[in-house]
Amino acid sequence: AKAPVKVHYCGYADYYDEWVGADRLRSKLLRPGGAEAAKPVDKDKAKKKSAKKERTPTEFDPYLQNRVNAVTLTQYIITSSKGDKQLAMLMNAIQHACKVVSNSIEKAGPAGLYGLAGKGNATGDDVKKLDIIADDIWVECLSRSGVCGLLVSEEQEEAVVVEDEALRGPFCVAFDPLDGSSNIDCNVSVGSIFSVYRRQSPADKACTQADILRPGTEIIVAGYCMYGAATELVITYGKGVFRFALDTSIGEFLYVEHMKIPQDGGKKIYSCNEGNLHSWDQPIKDFVKDCKNSGYAARYVGSMVSDVHRTLLYGGVFVYPADKKSKKGKLRVLYEGYPMAMITEQAGGMASTGMFLGKIGRILEVVPEHIHDRCPIIMGGERDVSAVLKLYESK
Repeated sequence: AKAPVKVHYCGYADYYDEWVGADRLRSKLLRPGGAEAAKPVDKDKAKKKSAKKERTPTEFDPYLQNRVNAVTLTQYIITSSKGDKQLAMLMNAIQHACKVVSNSIEKAGPAGLYGLAGKGNATGDDVKKLDIIADDIWVECLSRSGVCGLLVSEEQEEAVVVEDEALRGPFCVAFDPLDGSSNIDCNVSVGSIFSVYRRQSPADKACTQADILRPGTEIIVAGYCMYGAATELVITYGKGVFRFALDTSIGEFLYVEHMKIPQDGGKKIYSCNEGNLHSWDQPIKDFVKDCKNSGYAARYVGSMVSDVHRTLLYGGVFVYPADKKSKKGKLRVLYEGYPMAMITEQAGGMASTGMFLGKIGRILEVVPEHIHDRCPIIMGGERDVSAVLKLYESK
């Protein structure tokens, strides 16, 4: 044989094993190498020597083990969808959209994609170039997945109805393709938010807006993707909240943790745009004043994804109430209020509208009047949300 073979010497320890070429095999001069070749093996010494030759652990082992052994989002989708192939296809289309948007944001500067696109969106906001790109990515990924019947995007005034029967599916998806895009030019974290409904209309016909104009309690999947120092995807199927981080070198989202808001309320942080303080309800003004007097820290990014993500991890409260200028608040129900409220509640927190339409209620119980309808937002740990609601009740 020309190929080398591995030789084990009987009576000697394993570390004397060696690979031997064809010429040496034919020469019949096989014997253990080294100065100790002629000595009988001492098993105790052999064990010690063998132990010394084992690889010494390094500080990089946890990193390498995590990349090899961590659960990928693709694996999680397959197991969590419990045989629902269409739901698995939808979630894979969503994670693909998040990866493509993340890549576009990363290359926006050199590609000249910063700045305004020169038009407004369906809700009256100025549109950035990346808003349009992110919207195109989400619409293309979802409409071509073969499992969506209707799409609602912040960037489009009308719902996108999938008319092609071959591409039409059972899901209706509402999404904000690039939340917080006013921050994109200064490299502040932004994100995508989505909620998923299962259609109720007959499957042999095109979806209608009635399929998605339903309370948030009927959502089957909600999530957001944050594009920051790392790209992270957070999702819930209504049974816990799970966090994944994108490893760009292998192109996979890897499992990070099961997210829970600290039970004691966590850090004392309030997050709101105090520039609008003068036009808020008195209970909100009183709460902010109490926070300042009791040692709370103010943290406000101006990107809902970033502010809520921090609230879920550290605790505290995120507030975007109605005001005199925006009677219903500024944040949209279907693709901002609902998904973030579902995630917050599944993480052990509370999500309320405060006093809205004459009553205090859950965000998830609001019934939207149209696809871009709005509602006030008060969400975070129970300690702080309850404090706000008590001020409303006392008034």
